[in-house]
Amino acid sequence: MTNGHGDQDFIKVESAEAPESTDGTEATLDNFASLSPEEQLAVMRNDLEEIRQESAQSRELAQRAQADLVNFRRRAEEERIAVQQDANRRLIIHLLPVIDELELAINHLSDGNSAESGPADSWVEGIKLIHRKAQSLLESEGVSQIETVGVQFNPLQHEAIGVVDSAEHSPGYVVEVVRNGYRLRDRVIQAAQVVVAR
Repeated sequence: MTNGHGDQDFIKVESAEAPESTDGTEATLDNFASLSPEEQLAVMRNDLEEIRQESAQSRELAQRAQADLVNFRRRAEEERIAVQQDANRRLIIHLLPVIDELELAINHLSDGNSAESGPADSWVEGIKLIHRKAQSLLESEGVSQIETVGVQFNPLQHEAIGVVDSAEHSPGYVVEVVRNGYRLRDRVIQAAQVVVAR
């Protein structure tokens, strides 16, 4: 008898604790079944609206995340290109004096070159070829030489290192170039050193 009474108490305790131990789904389903059809419809509409709102929020979050990813990729690509261009710019700046020295050597050789031909001529032609290849390399990287002789002095592109009287050029115009100037795309990387007419 005591056993049977104990079993009844156990069953009562178990049924009393069941709704507390679950997440509320069973209790909600039991309550839902006890509602009238109109009330059930209202509950389902309410649940549907909540699901729609959650879905809209999830969609919005996904779109933001996708936009953030696209922006991140674009910024990363821009930074990669900027780093590459900066590295190229630094290398080109170090290469420019070599190009200028080659050009100066060619000009001196051409001025002092006699009419006789021989091994020296092939050596001069070799230097000229190296100079042309170096110039082509610079052009392929977007480097262009700044115009100098015969153009009006521009402090953004030219560096005046002297002023002279000139019958050929109007005042403020470049008469002579001492060191070539170069532009990398739209940016001056080396100003031309020039002599300007007074």
